Amino acid sequence: MDWTTAPTEAADHFARRLAVETDVSDVHAALESGRPGFVLLDSRSAESWAQSRVPGAIHLPGREIAGRAAELDPAVPVVTYCWGPGCNGATRAALALARLGHPVREMIGGFEYWAREGLPVETAQGVTRPDVDPLTAPAGASCGC
Repeated sequence: MDWTTAPTEAADHFARRLAVETDVSDVHAALESGRPGFVLLDSRSAESWAQSRVPGAIHLPGREIAGRAAELDPAVPVVTYCWGPGCNGATRAALALARLGHPVREMIGGFEYWAREGLPVETAQGVTRPDVDPLTAPAGASCGC
């Protein structure tokens, strides 16, 4: 392991990440407040959206952003999400929106970690809360971060 990176360089790197990323817990808290200050954008396919989604999110597949970005108010920040850490769809969606002049962040963990943390999930049958996956979220407690 190379430990030659200066602490100031590491601090700059992590500050840049925090400027463009958010996590499922922070997004959930903001949505629960009733005044999140952003639009939550699901960049997954129509089939994925139909299967389940974050309540209150809007659907704009990543491949359609260039042609449909005008549907978004450029003054309202956007938080993008896709499937999860193994998918870079939310990153690509955020990049496309940023290049079009939208203030944007990516929700790290994506829909996978949203559901694994037991947060509300919407389907055609309504809104439910899946069981918390104890490997990703402490049951009945905050991670403390």
